[in-house]
Amino acid sequence: MNERIMVADDDSNITDVCRRYLEREGYTVVTARDGLEAIEMWRSQTPHLIVLDLMMPHKNGWEVCNEIRQTEDVPIIMLTARGEEQDRLMGLTMGADDYLTKPFSPRELVLRIKAVLRRTRTAQASSAASTHTISYEGMMIDFARREVKIGERLIDLTVTEFEMLYLLASHPGQVFSRSQMMSKIWDFSYEGDTTTVTVHIRRLREKIEQNASDPKYIKTVWGIGYKFAGGSS
Repeated sequence: MNERIMVADDDSNITDVCRRYLEREGYTVVTARDGLEAIEMWRSQTPHLIVLDLMMPHKNGWEVCNEIRQTEDVPIIMLTARGEEQDRLMGLTMGADDYLTKPFSPRELVLRIKAVLRRTRTAQASSAASTHTISYEGMMIDFARREVKIGERLIDLTVTEFEMLYLLASHPGQVFSRSQMMSKIWDFSYEGDTTTVTVHIRRLREKIEQNASDPKYIKTVWGIGYKFAGGSS
């Protein structure tokens, strides 16, 4: 499949460089110069992945990401102009799957895009071939439908959030370090920064736990990582 990537950034140098590198890899690339154009392009072009700058005119990246996440879980990689942790955390909290700090290597961006798309394709293929469901104390995870229910309530999860929950729930009681989760879910070599996992766990708990500060399903194992609380059926 000729996958379509949208790059939204008000810096034409960045969009031009990204386009060249991505087209060399066989991707179709569409670009947007501001937040409003990014929304229009997302609706009209239905990209398979979005590269989204945080600081854009008219609508910033946080607003664009939030609007997209209201209806779709298309993978999003955020670009942050500064290395400040708050920017990264905000982007991830809004539902971004990954982030890169400017200035960045176009080759690294290509690697991140390939990793996210590969994970998305694998998840879709596995879902189509599987009828596996996991049930535990009011929660039902349907792998084939990519659905999670708490009681009768359908929980809206992104691709990353679903993969994270399924990894933990399919290995009940097993402790996964943050580095292990990054390797298994993101399928990419990170060097020390596991903030992405921490923020996604926080966001996931807010969606599935009755009390995110006292979680029933996803437990923190201090100094190591996380585990799913109990058995499955």
